[in-house]
Amino acid sequence: MTRALKYGRKGAARGSAQSMVVFLHGYGADGADLLDLATPLAKHLPGTVFIAPDAPEPCAASAFGRQWFPIPRIDGSSEEEMQGGLARATVALDAFLDARMTEEGVSADRVALVGFSQGTMMALHVGPRRSDVLAGIVGFSGKLLSPEQLEADTVTRPPVLLIHGDADPVVPFEEMAVAGNALVAAGFETFGHVMKGTPHGIAPDGQAVALSFLRDRLT
Repeated sequence: MTRALKYGRKGAARGSAQSMVVFLHGYGADGADLLDLATPLAKHLPGTVFIAPDAPEPCAASAFGRQWFPIPRIDGSSEEEMQGGLARATVALDAFLDARMTEEGVSADRVALVGFSQGTMMALHVGPRRSDVLAGIVGFSGKLLSPEQLEADTVTRPPVLLIHGDADPVVPFEEMAVAGNALVAAGFETFGHVMKGTPHGIAPDGQAVALSFLRDRLT
């Protein structure tokens, strides 16, 4: 049985939402780490509910944070442990999205995933494998897991916006091109934005581009 993910919520009142943005946090953080983005976005996305779940596992490399799956080069886990964690997180996130859409009365074509770092990995892994087409995926500073498998595993093709800092020391900037090339080859409408001089984070220009992408698809 899949344990329900804890989450934070901001924006439209329950039962009144016309669209939904789901934030997926990075390794060692939690949902609250990204939920503050709802404040500047909400002014431009009326009728949107913003939801940020905590990843299902305590982080092996952080006393207080969470992880979607272990990362061998950071926490010393095995490839098998990583794949097992990814499989469990995929089931948990799929169930979470289904439950929140039902609870909020929002259809998949009005739902966008916004990920950061490991949260981007989850968004790019889960979104294309769902049977219901999401409104879009925004991926900050992340990577595409198993790009060679994307085309074969794709069920639906939501539009994707990739945003990455060219001074990122955590997830190499080159991963943006790897993900973008695989997405385009698999038939996804794909956009990109480079945050000049930005390390592993979200710069104001990246936030502005993400807002424009979300407005085009949710309002």
